Amino acid sequence: MKKLSIIALAGIGLLLASCNKNSTQSPAQEQEVAEKQGEVFAVDTTASVVNWKAFHKGGFAPRWGTLSVSSGELSLAEGQLNAGEFVIDMKSLKVDPASVTEKDKNYAELEGHLKSADFFDVEKNPTADFKITKVADLAAATDAVQGANKTISGNLTLQGKTLNVTFPANVQVVDKSVSVKANFTVNRTDWGIKFGTTEADPAEWMISKDIEIVVDVKATKP
Repeated sequence: MKKLSIIALAGIGLLLASCNKNSTQSPAQEQEVAEKQGEVFAVDTTASVVNWKAFHKGGFAPRWGTLSVSSGELSLAEGQLNAGEFVIDMKSLKVDPASVTEKDKNYAELEGHLKSADFFDVEKNPTADFKITKVADLAAATDAVQGANKTISGNLTLQGKTLNVTFPANVQVVDKSVSVKANFTVNRTDWGIKFGTTEADPAEWMISKDIEIVVDVKATKP
């Protein structure tokens, strides 16, 4: 059984849970990636970001931060999003200092722990990625993300494992730009992200399994 230091306990909650209005995503098996058609827009890496939020079990000690988007493309056919992908730089993982209010905890040490082999092992897995498999008009209203008008499915790869997730999104096409905003929750254990050796291990059962992911990707015509 792995032993936890006080700092490690603080870090556990980072990417691993969220008490929010979204239901936890139940992923499917990897699916065929949608073929890009029409105009191709390059993702603006300076204007795009992936936010994360997490808690320990019971909803206490919330932690949140950001991940950078390092590359990507979105394609439009007849003015509608039809395909695309973006790559996340896992080494860019940041913990917002404002989320660490306890005097005996250090946000920089939490960042280092999350990047270690205990969690995301960024030296071995320096990137994660999302590839669109399907885009459809949103069938029903949702409060998951303001202005949601599409349902997007895509292959999400974390720790070298790929599963397909589906979520509502706000997709906007204005002049020579396209933006995608989404807010959804996934279960970290579906991608094999486990810190404890068993469910009874304090290193595992003190951590909620959910990760809230907030995507804000912008792309422009070259």
